Amino acid sequence: MFELINPANGEIVNRIAEMDDAGIEAALARAADGYKQWRETSIETRTALLRQIADAWEANKQHLAELAVREMGKTITAGLAEVEKCISGFRHYAEHGPAYLAPTTVQTPTGHAVARWLPLGPVLAVMPWNFPYWQAVRFLAPTILAGNVALLKHASSVQGCAAAMEEMARKAGAPEGLFQNLAIKSSKVDAIIADKRVVAVTLTGSEGAGAKVAEAAGRALKKVVLELGGSDPFIVMPSADLDKAVKTAVTARVQNAGQSCICSKRMIVHADVYDAFLEKFVAGMEAVKIGDPMDKDTVMGPLSSVEQRDTVLEQVEKAQAAGAKLLSGGTKIDRAGAWMTPGVLVDVDPTSDVAKEEIFGPVAAVYKVADIDEAIALANDVPYGLGSSVWTQDDAEVERFARDIEAGMTAVNALLASVPEAPFGGVKLSGHGRELGPWGLHEFMNLKAVMFGGGNKPGD
Repeated sequence: MFELINPANGEIVNRIAEMDDAGIEAALARAADGYKQWRETSIETRTALLRQIADAWEANKQHLAELAVREMGKTITAGLAEVEKCISGFRHYAEHGPAYLAPTTVQTPTGHAVARWLPLGPVLAVMPWNFPYWQAVRFLAPTILAGNVALLKHASSVQGCAAAMEEMARKAGAPEGLFQNLAIKSSKVDAIIADKRVVAVTLTGSEGAGAKVAEAAGRALKKVVLELGGSDPFIVMPSADLDKAVKTAVTARVQNAGQSCICSKRMIVHADVYDAFLEKFVAGMEAVKIGDPMDKDTVMGPLSSVEQRDTVLEQVEKAQAAGAKLLSGGTKIDRAGAWMTPGVLVDVDPTSDVAKEEIFGPVAAVYKVADIDEAIALANDVPYGLGSSVWTQDDAEVERFARDIEAGMTAVNALLASVPEAPFGGVKLSGHGRELGPWGLHEFMNLKAVMFGGGNKPGD
């Protein structure tokens, strides 16, 4: 049984029964049968369903957003924005599907070849709680378009959100077996990956979870895409628009209560503007409105759980023990639920354990550097390489950052965000493979070469 706890007050908001082994077997059988039917459908049928799903989400937007607030503490404003982003994701793949799946013809020494994108089969997604809808939708939408079918193993704490996603697909008229939520614990995942009916797996989550899923997929020789943690740098150079950079840095640390893989956690600031940035940044963090996540004016609600909040507090204590100074916040709020204040650490030893870790909460470490070389070296001196954000008006510096920062993504004078149009993913311990755009769609498709001799015409 899953007990879903509201992190704003510690109360149980729902109980959902765990799927047993017979239920898992039935779901896998439905997925296999559903795939046989769905793979034969036209692109027009698939894109039509994506539009219908988007319409179902639109009609239930408030309900979906409130579920996310109750189950993981997201503010209602952020919850509505996440649902709207999911709607745009479904519509993006509906609009661009035909172009993404169009075959390509090339000439060969003996004739020509047609490269075609074909589906593979049932794909398992193992998803986290921090963006309970969007991280699942950026798998689900391209899966439907590809002609594959989807199995979702969601985080225990957001099982209500997961069930609602399946309900939206049913409301939209999705055929049986196309998208199923598996209400299971992590201990069941290995056996599902090993099952011959499942052809691939994608995971968004921690480094440890990614390693376990990759190991299971490797044993079964199945394709895997991993989007793991990040300790993204936020680099501020002398030519930056300082006020805009500070405002964005504050947002990066407190949106979703700091629980975002791609929102910058390490503020790396050039010495020429360090003092001014730090003063403004501390003031901005201290001004963040913390309160009821159902209040549309609240900027930051609770963390997702008391356990997650306590993990962040322990990291702050560990940093201080290694010589860092807690300049502001970073403390527990004495009330029921998973509350804490936004924190700012300075004088963090770059070689300390906490400097190499991901702080998955509303705490920033601010570093001073002398030049661009030191900024890039410090940015790369962690085991992760997911995203990055750089602030400069110098084109030559932009090129250096784009080329030399070890990350899958770099935002220039902007907050890094995932969008349906651009590839999303990382390097190093942040994972491998890409989501979104045609790149994410093609990860779980068979790129098949159809070879023709000289007597055939392209398309024959």
